[in-house]
Amino acid sequence: MREILGRRRRLLSRRNGDRPELIGAALTFATEWQWPVLPGVAPDPQGRARCACPDPECTVPGAHPFDPGLLAATTDARMVRWWWTNRPAAPIILATGGTAPCAVSLPALAASRALALLDRRGMRLGPVIASSSRWALLVKPYSMEQLGELLYAKDFVPGSLRFHGQGGYLALPPSETGQGAVRWERAPLPGSASPWVPDVEAVVDAVVDALTRTGVSAPEL
Repeated sequence: MREILGRRRRLLSRRNGDRPELIGAALTFATEWQWPVLPGVAPDPQGRARCACPDPECTVPGAHPFDPGLLAATTDARMVRWWWTNRPAAPIILATGGTAPCAVSLPALAASRALALLDRRGMRLGPVIASSSRWALLVKPYSMEQLGELLYAKDFVPGSLRFHGQGGYLALPPSETGQGAVRWERAPLPGSASPWVPDVEAVVDAVVDALTRTGVSAPEL
């Protein structure tokens, strides 16, 4: 147990001039939590707000898969080690859905206010991933049919909400993307198994209600 906890702490450890140890984090996600991951496109070294992919108008610079493609995501330790040995600064991309968590994301300011209200209500949330522009709340895997029924039953759903389900992806901490560092706003609790995450219904209901009650205008970013 002590060894496991020590490895978890190294998820956020830094070395070599305060550089995140990405390979250690990627191996923890893949082998301990069984989250399929792959390396993302690095930000363009000539301008970090741009992406190194061929799309000059990329909206998620450095925070998406390209080569290899999303279908290459794996939990195989040898493949993960090979990728990050050859590309040590590559962002860690999670392939959402299937055996991995899905996510609901919204603009950072709206997310911060919504989470504060949910904390006051005592709602239990799972890990929350934060970038400078958006926060993502991890949830249990869901199907498109399940999500469609959930949204259809609601009178109003903010257009700024995004859903990262089967076939989607997210950049994981401690990646660096064209929009800056990716961090844990709510870090996973230490343990030997994959972190607990709530159902998508509970999160969507709570977030929509919180945004409505706080009067937060969540721009579509």
